[in-house]
Amino acid sequence: MDMTPRENMQAIYEGRQPDYYGSFQTAVTVIRDPIWARDSVPRDGQEHKDGWGTTCVWLPDAPGKHPVITKENAVVKDITKWKEQLTIPSVKDLDWTKAKEQADATDRSQKFVEYFNAQGLFERSHFLMGMEDAFCAYLEEPDAMYEMLSAIADYKKENIKAAAYHLKPEVIFYQDDWGSKQNLFLPPDTWREIIKPLQKEIADTIHECGMLYVHHADCICEPIVEDMMEIGIDIWQGVIPENDIVAIQERTGGQLSMIGGINGPAIDSETTTAEDVAAEVKRCIDTYCPAGKFFPAGPAGLLHKRNEDMLEEEIVRYGTEWAKAHPVA
Repeated sequence: MDMTPRENMQAIYEGRQPDYYGSFQTAVTVIRDPIWARDSVPRDGQEHKDGWGTTCVWLPDAPGKHPVITKENAVVKDITKWKEQLTIPSVKDLDWTKAKEQADATDRSQKFVEYFNAQGLFERSHFLMGMEDAFCAYLEEPDAMYEMLSAIADYKKENIKAAAYHLKPEVIFYQDDWGSKQNLFLPPDTWREIIKPLQKEIADTIHECGMLYVHHADCICEPIVEDMMEIGIDIWQGVIPENDIVAIQERTGGQLSMIGGINGPAIDSETTTAEDVAAEVKRCIDTYCPAGKFFPAGPAGLLHKRNEDMLEEEIVRYGTEWAKAHPVA
């Protein structure tokens, strides 16, 4: 292979001929910055508060932390009183030394420097209130919810600018799950009224800072894919096959780059064989790569490392074979 990982992924993103089709995320160095560190909790199965005061638990075998919200420990108990109840963390006076050292040590000819930004507007709202109360607030008190999310969006923009100044990342991995495997969490019109305009401001800030905007949402987003393009999302990461990916490619004219397509749960058991993995990789690449600008990958990490290793190896193997057999005109 003649291309570096970065060059290869840039080629797929731009619709040019790559050496192989694979996951964009294999061509990044993710930086652990002080804001991410402050918002993390120990992976010990015990309750801890994150940087916003939300009680979270990270089980040893879980892929990440989960909020544990009750009526008593919710940070925002009444959305109409959010200004009195919520203290938004500051991004000032943080020590970026280690993060900057990691970014500076990255060979940018080989990989992108990627800034990880967790808990977007929707996720933060239910982290602060609990899912049920957040849903009710979106529908019953939309003005108050918009006000709170506007303040959180301002924090996000300040956060992104700080990361750009200290780390000069080329990519941001912005995390906000907007749905489940069945549907969006919010009615599309509600999402458009409250989330979309604020997300557009965040996207504009990302682009002003010179970053490629990768949005993680391993869920159904099919009803709002045109909106995602209007916001300015460059790459949608986490595309589960419960979305009609081929129909999305047709609707967006093949211009929305996507990472995912692999049915992770179908190949993530102790009895999964190499043949099972190969068949799923072939299905994914054969089905979604013809439209271009598609990065075959698991939408989220597999829980079994053996299966994750088999998946990564097979994607590169078959992705190389497929690229040679289907040159970009």
